[in-house]
Amino acid sequence: SISPFLSSGSKLETTARDFLKEVEHSKVAEAKLETVEAEINKLRIIESRLREVEAENAQLHHALNFKEATRFDVRPARVIRRQPTTWWQTVDIDAGEEQGIGIQLAVLSNEGLVGKIDRADKKRSSVLLLTDEKCQVSAKVEGSPEVGILSGQRGANDGEPKLRLRFLSKEALVSPGQRVFTTGRGGIFQANILLGTIEHVEKGALDSEAIVRPSVDFADLGTVFVVLSADSR
Repeated sequence: SISPFLSSGSKLETTARDFLKEVEHSKVAEAKLETVEAEINKLRIIESRLREVEAENAQLHHALNFKEATRFDVRPARVIRRQPTTWWQTVDIDAGEEQGIGIQLAVLSNEGLVGKIDRADKKRSSVLLLTDEKCQVSAKVEGSPEVGILSGQRGANDGEPKLRLRFLSKEALVSPGQRVFTTGRGGIFQANILLGTIEHVEKGALDSEAIVRPSVDFADLGTVFVVLSADSR
């Protein structure tokens, strides 16, 4: 008989009971852990959605602040597509003719001029960026009588895109650090929109040119603003 070994209070019985309690406890703990993990996953989903909502609210708040801070009637839009190899030429935005957008309208960010609408469909549009050489803008240098034509540089966008300000006077008194703004001439871009900052000046036989660092971070475009009207106030 093995009863003597399992008598009440025996060391073996105590050990057995403790083992069973530990097993039972581990099963309960495992069940509780699974419940907690399920709740954590739910919270993560909720947190992710809250972040999306916060981002959407921040975008709308930013759009309202931008519209209030300018004299323009603007339509906010998000960049939804860009070509990896030609990201400095064009981007697509999620607003089109149904939102009152048409070709040749100026596109801004809170940092300055982004470009202009070159194609508009019902629900989306294409923006020709300032960094493309085909986007030419009449520009003036702050604190100077100098006026020229600003555009992107062909084949110069392997890294950070730069702009070229051409047709300055031969002895142009401009220097690195001066800001460049739109003149408002040409009927597309309104006056006094920031374009960038002069990095260096190249003197020529007949005129001068300046290399300009754009004020807009074109590699990280998110929200933009299409100017529907320049006389909203």
